[in-house]
Amino acid sequence: MSPGCRSLSLTFFSLTYRRLCTWRSLTSKAALCSSASTVPPPPPPAAAARRRLSRSAHPPGPMELKEVLQVLEQLAPLSLAESWDNVGLLVEPSEPRPVNTVLLTNDLTDAVMGEAEAMGCDLVVSYHPPLFRPVKRLVQSDWKQKLVIRALEARMAIFSPHTSWDSVKGGVNDWLVGGLGSGQVCVLSQAVGGASQSHKLEFTVTSAEELSGVMEELKACDGESTLQHSVNRPDNGGVHVSVTCSDSALTPSVQTLLRHNAASLSLSILKLEKPPLPGRGQGRLIVLDQPVTVATAVQKMKSHLGLSHLRLALGRGQTPESSVRSAAACAGSGASVLRGVKADLYITGEMSHHEVLDAVEEGTGVILSDHSNSERGFLAVFREKLAVRLPDSVTVAVSKADRDPLEVV
Repeated sequence: MSPGCRSLSLTFFSLTYRRLCTWRSLTSKAALCSSASTVPPPPPPAAAARRRLSRSAHPPGPMELKEVLQVLEQLAPLSLAESWDNVGLLVEPSEPRPVNTVLLTNDLTDAVMGEAEAMGCDLVVSYHPPLFRPVKRLVQSDWKQKLVIRALEARMAIFSPHTSWDSVKGGVNDWLVGGLGSGQVCVLSQAVGGASQSHKLEFTVTSAEELSGVMEELKACDGESTLQHSVNRPDNGGVHVSVTCSDSALTPSVQTLLRHNAASLSLSILKLEKPPLPGRGQGRLIVLDQPVTVATAVQKMKSHLGLSHLRLALGRGQTPESSVRSAAACAGSGASVLRGVKADLYITGEMSHHEVLDAVEEGTGVILSDHSNSERGFLAVFREKLAVRLPDSVTVAVSKADRDPLEVV
């Protein structure tokens, strides 16, 4: 935190200085809090100036596709996406044109593609990847492949962030759970860093000469990365060595050490855990500052999602007037992330009949909005985040044709 301001005489300059210190102290405390409130503090007076500076960082005029992609990945690193997902640049024209217009959509459908073509869109950011499974051919008979062909013919790029937006701090899941109000928020399924060194090999060699030879052989096993090692000399004259290596280098490194008698007899292998990434991961759990009733929670989520109807299952023993102090949320189809989480309420897009029954039996209420309705509202939030990082000449729009295929009739 910022150091406290010293006592100053009550002059115009001292008042200004104290106000500045108070602002810095408040923002520092918020940054240090491990569980962030869903309601951010008001921006400082210089916020507008910072936005102008952010825009002016790039010269006026259109941006190259690769430059826009860099901004997108800064906002939500693709490394945060789930291993099963298909994220990133999915369609790249052979001669991509400069980016003047970016269209954000939850799903790329025929109606959305028509909208993109009409506005001369250069880049479509589709939250759900329109290409998910391997494609063996591009033909007109498959509606998704047809959209890809239209994009290529129009020299239009397609990018999908999907679960990287879910995982990132301030992303889809933080937005979704924030519909209930302010509170202490934590991640349900913690994201971890992608450390390249994943194993530690510990062994003993008889001399410095042998150590030099062994290390040369190990370096040949892990040529793509730098081996990290430390050495300790015990009283018996042997040399104890600790080496970290990547997954790909583990097997050849072990085979190398087994060829050396002293090393093979003393070898131990430790699996290194990847470091957690605070605030990042799938799903969110909120403990509300002010508890609400189930009925109030429903109304809040209707307003937050812009929907006139939601589906509600009351947990065993609950009534519409039961208190909700904690809620777990996961955008889209969230049952696998929410399963087993202790909360008064689950909020997600869709769950199967039996998954709802399991939650109800545990005394947890369930609010379902249908899949994409739990995600679509974040597009407007992301539009603001993206627009301030691009020059004024680049238009960032949210699709008007994008909608959930299901509706209440």
